[in-house]
Amino acid sequence: MKQVQDHFFHKAKSEGYRSRAAYKLLEIQEKRRLLRPGMRVLDVGAAPGSWTQVAGRIVGARGTVVGVDLKAIDPQGMPPQVRLMEADLRDLDLQTFGGQPFDVVLSDMAPDTSGDPGGDSLRSIALCHALLDRLGAWLRAGGSLAMKVYEGGEYPTLLKRTTAEFDECKGFKPKASRAESVEIFLVAKGFRGTPSAPLLPTAPRRGW
Repeated sequence: MKQVQDHFFHKAKSEGYRSRAAYKLLEIQEKRRLLRPGMRVLDVGAAPGSWTQVAGRIVGARGTVVGVDLKAIDPQGMPPQVRLMEADLRDLDLQTFGGQPFDVVLSDMAPDTSGDPGGDSLRSIALCHALLDRLGAWLRAGGSLAMKVYEGGEYPTLLKRTTAEFDECKGFKPKASRAESVEIFLVAKGFRGTPSAPLLPTAPRRGW
């Protein structure tokens, strides 16, 4: 497993990506083709910016990528079609992004881990529900979503809700994810435009 970790770490360094996480999105893209040239993409939980890098390269000069995180993201080397924001996504509305909905929403968000797998999973799932609550305002009908979640006891409930809001939804674990990691990515296409009611309370602001 160490060799696999070293492979993706060194590959990211040699190819100019900010972290190994880039290869998770690249594999999702290879399997599901969420991103295309000219698209508008929102990347939440974007720091340090590897998913934003991947999305920016795929959408090209005619597209737009907005990367949002509580932490500042270094703009160095980002293409001009990328806009970076240091903000809490719950404080933002569509007008913040120019009033035009996105074609794709990406989320590599995760809570600060505590060492309690059950609690970490619940906080991760709550973040995902908070994101789903806002899709009706941000994502166009027919749009796509890829979001990270830590698997746990409430994961089936999240999967059920996400499936109800899209024409298709599947869980996917990329090869670049560490074998011991409980992370999985929900990849969904065909947003129906009307999010369902949240099934869990949204997460507190701490840890976004």
